[in-house]
Amino acid sequence: MDALRGIGATAVVAEHLLPWFLPQLRPYWFSLGVYGILVFFLVSGYIIPSSLERHGDVRLFWISRFFRLYPLYLSVVVVVLALAWWVPLREEVPRDGSAVAAHATMLLDVVSVGGVADTMWTLSYEMVFYLLVTALFLVGGHGRSGLLSMLFAAAAVTVGLVVSGAVLVGGWPAYVSAVVFVAGLACVVWGRLRTASACVLGLMALVLLLLSSRVPWLGAAVLAVMFAGTAIHRWERGGGRLWPVAVTAALVAVAPLWAVEGGWWWVQADVWLTTIALAGATFAAGMALRERRLPRVLTWLGLISYSLYLVHHPLLKYFVEITGDLRRAELPYQLMMAALAVAVVLAVSALSFRYVERPMQTLGRRLSRRSARRLQRAGDLRTPGQGARHDGVLGHQEREVPDRVGDHVGQGDTAG
Repeated sequence: MDALRGIGATAVVAEHLLPWFLPQLRPYWFSLGVYGILVFFLVSGYIIPSSLERHGDVRLFWISRFFRLYPLYLSVVVVVLALAWWVPLREEVPRDGSAVAAHATMLLDVVSVGGVADTMWTLSYEMVFYLLVTALFLVGGHGRSGLLSMLFAAAAVTVGLVVSGAVLVGGWPAYVSAVVFVAGLACVVWGRLRTASACVLGLMALVLLLLSSRVPWLGAAVLAVMFAGTAIHRWERGGGRLWPVAVTAALVAVAPLWAVEGGWWWVQADVWLTTIALAGATFAAGMALRERRLPRVLTWLGLISYSLYLVHHPLLKYFVEITGDLRRAELPYQLMMAALAVAVVLAVSALSFRYVERPMQTLGRRLSRRSARRLQRAGDLRTPGQGARHDGVLGHQEREVPDRVGDHVGQGDTAG
């Protein structure tokens, strides 16, 4: 999982670095960025639901997610805002309270709000996935991942044919979703009306995904990919079949081809299909080689992948602001600057993992254990069959490794 995350993160960094530093080397026969995030989303889908099921406690799951995702995320937001006098915020970021509300929930892309860092849009779909999986877990519907992957893939095709953009527009989706998000998660974590609150959150996430997303068909396709990752996990353990994954892949492959909202180079038939095939092949190769020793550099990149994913784009902007436009510079100078930029990005990512991510994850685990002991003393039983045991998947990941993109799962569950 870490190696796959390392590959995904490296691809996303390359997607953003090459146009500014070495545009002549950027591939156009497939999309490096989309390839990277698809790998991230497959990994998150493969890991997150099984982690929640093994945890057996949505309270501990959400405490873990909060301390995994938010500290670094908020740190990047603060830094980008603090340096906005030098490198202005993106035009896609609203200059009103809707930006604050959307950033607070991470539901940026599904309420059509731009993130202060370009890569933050993928965290929206990680968050939607978490909300849906939590609701499914509490109502006992989490075992139908193959069916869910096909339904989301079919929704991607259908929505693409009939919807040209967000139906729910304006700042109010960000405000309303923030209120529901905070109130609903408070109930989920503290146990008051937990199942009802989780269902409301899941329904809200679904509505925002299909009616308020910047590109609705893409949002549905992303969720299809994530549930396909879950279906693969269940198939490996004898709990499902593989054919729904094949159906999902076929529907996702055709989703943008006739979509009303499209036209970008990366959704052209040859590019899109090649990108999907490469992401699927990479994930399959990772699964086939997981019992073998892998290059340490890949697992290290996976370890810091959440930091790498979030900090690289702002750092590259600052770097180019200092060096000036490098696109027409001599090749040796471009190569030298590109190597220096990569070194800076890797160093800052390693430092942010060491001094931001890891300490906050440790704090989150400590609070989770304290909460679990308090609940045990109070006689608050977990879900039947899910005893208070160590989570072999999530526990290992939260102890040593990174997120998605998301995600996030190495030690993270976000793609991005």
